[in-house]
Amino acid sequence: MSTNHLVSDRPGKPYKGIAMEGVIARWYAKNGGRVSEQKILVKKIKEALPTGGDVLEVAPGPGYLAIELASSHIYKVNGLEISKTFIEIAQNNAKKANVEVDFRHGNASDMPFADNIFDFIICVAAFKNFSQPVEAIREMYRVLRPKGKACIVDLRRDVPLEEINKHIKDDLHMSGFNALFTKLVFRSFLLKNAYTKAEIEGLVSQTNFGQAKIYKDTLGMEIWLEK
Repeated sequence: MSTNHLVSDRPGKPYKGIAMEGVIARWYAKNGGRVSEQKILVKKIKEALPTGGDVLEVAPGPGYLAIELASSHIYKVNGLEISKTFIEIAQNNAKKANVEVDFRHGNASDMPFADNIFDFIICVAAFKNFSQPVEAIREMYRVLRPKGKACIVDLRRDVPLEEINKHIKDDLHMSGFNALFTKLVFRSFLLKNAYTKAEIEGLVSQTNFGQAKIYKDTLGMEIWLEK
């Protein structure tokens, strides 16, 4: 496993790269929501947790998935986010949707929650940016109840650039400046920080989860963990 995935890129900094605050966070909030993907994820969560319970979304960003989950009125939904701008946006979005989600400020590798309180954890498109990935997985284990499950959905580093370009055009329906900027972000930051399947297996092996079920798709992978 490459060493750049094992160390923080600055001591005490909970994320890699630039902070998702202010203008950057607001741009993402307008361009990062993908309704079809959220509905697929909600369906998978309902299959994994059919009787309801307590759900935590780690790094919910603008809160779209957490709000979609809360709107089903099946789960008590929480969100843990490092970006204060995203928390403000997510709280406003939840208020507009007339749903209740407890969005909190905090670090994925040092969660402000007691042990054994969540039935399910979801983390989408954010894990690659954590500067302490092993600690984040260990925290997921700690706050999950026995038999609880976690699902991490993220980009794979070995994805061909042509697949990313196709995704930006056909799935995100971007063109012009937004498309160019998104391609730059993928090439300069996201792919650099992303993991391979083998690297994820190495990270998980250092935690009490022991092993993971990993399913690859065109762009990324789903990492399923059970306590």
